[in-house]
Amino acid sequence: MPVQDLKSFILPPNFRGRPAWFVQLWWIVQATAFRWSPQFTYGWRRFLLRLFGAKIGRGVLIRPTAEITYPWKLSVGDYSWIGDHVALYTLGKIHIGENVVLSQHCYLASAYHDYTKPTFDMIGSFVVIEPEVWLAARVFVGPGVTVGRGAVVGACSVALKDIPPMMICAGNPARPLRPRPTTSDIP
Repeated sequence: MPVQDLKSFILPPNFRGRPAWFVQLWWIVQATAFRWSPQFTYGWRRFLLRLFGAKIGRGVLIRPTAEITYPWKLSVGDYSWIGDHVALYTLGKIHIGENVVLSQHCYLASAYHDYTKPTFDMIGSFVVIEPEVWLAARVFVGPGVTVGRGAVVGACSVALKDIPPMMICAGNPARPLRPRPTTSDIP
């Protein structure tokens, strides 16, 4: 028996959360009206995402090069920033709190394949980015990970396990380095 038999792969029922035609419509809208919108038209992109079921807070800034697989599985809190070329792979749900910064080329993956089964089953898993987090450029956040409130994750880091709140973390895998200073810590 093979260890990986992709012809036997079956997507779980209702995994996408919407009919195939709706998914395709979103991908067309994302590739055109969303992607081609001028940089400053944040309200337009918020409107499009909400139209397709995303929960987007006030003052959210999403760059036109951001990619959202299934917006109906996304929630973003007030005044958060989603940078250029950020990938929100919303096969499972992704929740981003308020005042969060996802810098350019971050990748949040909310699903994985079960490599222990030849059928390579797809499993959705919630990703949570709590309020006031900063993910620096090219951070990867894996399925099932929660990044705690106020944490900073350094550039090119890989978060495969939960990140504690109010810590500066970096590396592959990301590890806590020191507490994040607050305004009360600065003389």
